[in-house]
Order: sequence, then C-alpha cells, then structure tokens
Amino acid sequence: MDYRHEVAFGTFLTPAVDAPDRVIALAQLTEQVGLDLVSFQDHPYQPRLMDAWTLLSVVAAQTERIKVTTNVANLPLRHPVVLARSVATLDLITGGRVELGLGAGGFLEAVAANAGPRLTTGQSITALEEAIAIMREVWTPEGGGIRLEGKHYTVAGAKRGPAPAHDVSIWLGAYKPRMLALTGRLADGWLPSSGYAGPDELAAMNKVIDEAAVDAGRDPAAVRRLYNIAGQFSGRGGFLQGPEELWIDQLTELTLGEGISTYILASDNPDDIRRFSEVAAGVREAVSVARSGAAVAVAPATGFGVVPTPPPAVRRSAVQLLDEAERPTGPAQDPSRTYTPYQLQSGQHLIDVHDHLRAELEQVRDLVEQVAAGTLGVGAARSHINTMTMRQNNWTLGTYCESYCRLVTTHHSLEDASLFPHLRRADPALAPVVDRLQEEHKIIHDVLEGVDKALVALVDGSGSIDGLRAAMDLLDDTLLSHLSYEERELVEPLARLGVL
Repeated sequence: MDYRHEVAFGTFLTPAVDAPDRVIALAQLTEQVGLDLVSFQDHPYQPRLMDAWTLLSVVAAQTERIKVTTNVANLPLRHPVVLARSVATLDLITGGRVELGLGAGGFLEAVAANAGPRLTTGQSITALEEAIAIMREVWTPEGGGIRLEGKHYTVAGAKRGPAPAHDVSIWLGAYKPRMLALTGRLADGWLPSSGYAGPDELAAMNKVIDEAAVDAGRDPAAVRRLYNIAGQFSGRGGFLQGPEELWIDQLTELTLGEGISTYILASDNPDDIRRFSEVAAGVREAVSVARSGAAVAVAPATGFGVVPTPPPAVRRSAVQLLDEAERPTGPAQDPSRTYTPYQLQSGQHLIDVHDHLRAELEQVRDLVEQVAAGTLGVGAARSHINTMTMRQNNWTLGTYCESYCRLVTTHHSLEDASLFPHLRRADPALAPVVDRLQEEHKIIHDVLEGVDKALVALVDGSGSIDGLRAAMDLLDDTLLSHLSYEERELVEPLARLGVL
C-alpha cells in the first residue's frame, strides 16, 4: 500500500550518559548530511542513559532544521498533562520541529520500581488511550477546563495550553493486535522496529491498523508508517546487509509495497549516518520516479500500458526444470477497463526489479565467456565478481550463492507474507498462479546453488569451464522464464487489486 506520504529519514541515537558531547555531535551530523529527524529512546529508570526530554531540548537548541522526537516516550513515568506541555513548549521554541513518539511503557517492572504505577500490559494500553485524549485536549486552545475521567487518569478542570507551533504528530510503538488497533483508531503514525517486526511481518500488522482506522471512520493513509531499522553496509545479503544499492532497493520496495514512509537508522557510527544519507537520496529518487507514473502511459486501445517481458526465444540448456505448459493462468483481463498511471506503478515496479536482475545476469554470463575465451584468468574473474553488482554489489567468492540466495529469499519473503496472500484474498482465481510462483522460487534456489558449486569447482580444479557454462545456461533459462511468467500473470492484478 502506498500511503503517499513524503519519504523521510532520520537517526535513532543512543543517549549514553558517559558521552553527551558525542551524542549531540551525532545529532548535528544527522542534520548536516541532510536527514530529516533525530530520535532518542526514553527509559527514565535507566541511569546510564541521559534523560530524553532534556537531551531533546539541548539538541533542538544546537540544530536549526532537523525535527526531534522521542523513540518512544515512556508514558507511565511522564504524566500526560506535563508531557503535553513540555512537547508544546519545545515545539514553540523550535518553530514546529517536535514530534512525539509515544509508548505504553514496555518495561513495566522497571516503571514500578521507580515509583511509577504498577500496571498490567492491558492496563498500560488503556492508560495510553486515555493519555492521548488528554494530551490532545491540552493542545487545543478552545474550550473550557479539561474534564476527562478515566481508569488511570482523571483531569478535573485543567487549563488548556499552550498550543504547539504545529499539529504535533503522535507516533505509537506497537506490535500486538490491541496496540495496533489503537494506532489505527487514534495515532498519527506507527513506529515499530525491524528487530521486533521484520519486513515480512509488516503487511499483517498494517492490515490490523488499516481495518481499525476504517472502523473508526478514518482514512488509513492518515497513519504515517515509520520504521526503525538497523543493518550493515558490509553485510553479505539479507535485509539491509550490504552496500548502499541494496539498501536503496529494499527500502524503495518497502515504501511502494508496504507504505513505509519514514526510515530511522539505529546507529551511533558517523560513517553509517553519512552513508545512510546517500541511501536516503537514492530512495527518494526511486520513489519519485515510481510515483510519477512517467514510465507507464495508459494505452487507449487496451487501457493497459505496462508490457510484461516475453520469455527468451532461445533456450540455452538441454535441461528443462519448469514445465511451462502446465503453468496455470489467472483471470482474463477486461479489455474495456482503463487504469491510471498510479494504478500501474506496482506492476511497473515489478518489471523494473526484474530488468535489473536480467541485466546483472547478463554481466555474469559475459564474465564467464571472457574466462572461456581466455581474456581473463580464473582468479581475475573471481576478483571481478567480488566487486560487481548483482543487485547489491555483493556476489563474492565462496559466498556467491549464499549472498544472492539470502537476498532473493528476502524479496520472496516479502511476496510470500504480503503480496501473495493479498492477491489470494482479493481474487481467489489467482491462487493457482501464486502457488506455482512459490514452487518456482524453490527450484530457482536449487539452480543458484548449482551455479555456485560449478564456480567453486572451476577454481579448485575439480570442474571445468564447460560445467560452469552448463550451470549458467540452466540458470538463464529457469530464471528468465520465471520472471516472464510472473510479469505476465501479475502486472494486471497489481493494477486492479493494488499491493495491499
């Protein structure tokens, strides 16, 4: 689901009490490299961490543009009336640079040990709902005294104000169904962390938020989707485990596919923050291109302008793993139906990702042929593979299959957990197609392993260039056929049914 929010990026810094100058410097760096916000965790019961609200105030005073927020504020140890006035005050001082990440207080025993209320998980969620209502009343200047009676907070005639400089957003850290439903009903944003909610879990959680929003008479798009993320630029495939190109590709996919519009990097490494700014620029550009619809004009004759890539005309391998004649097909396209450029974006994005895979596959084939022709030695070829981009610049010697398969698995897990279940629900006639695509994912994984074994055998002398060629021919036939089949069957349903 594309909720159409402008994409934003920030940092999630550790407020270590033994290095306050460094923490502030990292916040200033966040602004200097062009990111949009800086955030800090809030654990008032933890003396090794600086007080979040004091730190936010200092950071706001020593920056000029960047937004500041808690990630997330510990409500049980911050009374909602006092917290609302603190937020509004700092927002007025900074000219509207404050947002509020808010949580129910996950470490309830630690809260109680520090003179906070002793609540159950269920009680803390009820208290959070009451607190949101109180805070929004404090920020509303019109009306008489605030009078709200709840199970955990009762306000009997409290004065209103001050009003913040702008409409402060309340972003909730939520994972379980009740908190997700609360987010859909009342919050301005959802702020999970990838360590607790992986990319393959986002679709199901988004669904709970969306349904709760609709039931409350709200547009689900009113809830911004944020994501605390962590990764390594030196990784070897997987979610955010690789160079900038991998991050750009995966975050763009999450933006267009799952509606995530704010990414907050959990890192205290200045080099990571600088590299993340490059990722931010790449994602912004990719999302802008996808949303512009410039590459997908509507064809007047058919109403559909996204053209699936045909299968290769010539087979390279004598082995055929995919029975193409037995592939199921989905419902026929309605020739009278027309689609807007916005509707066509999801299908075009699928083709764009596939085109990148095709181009990189051709580079690998070219490299193999150079080895066969003697224009490169085997050692040089493997060094080239180490530096070459196969979707993430990370096909390295000995980990070729591991890194590539992990990346493909991440992509497929997003499809399996989000796209495919959605298509099955939205149009049951697509179920046979989706099932077949998932079966072919497993076959392709085995073929990739065969290429890796052939490459290793070539280098250690137990195999030959002909063995590697045969493995590459089989990969070429299998992967290109699969990509073509997926495009043929899914680009129209993606336009008709949406991504989520």
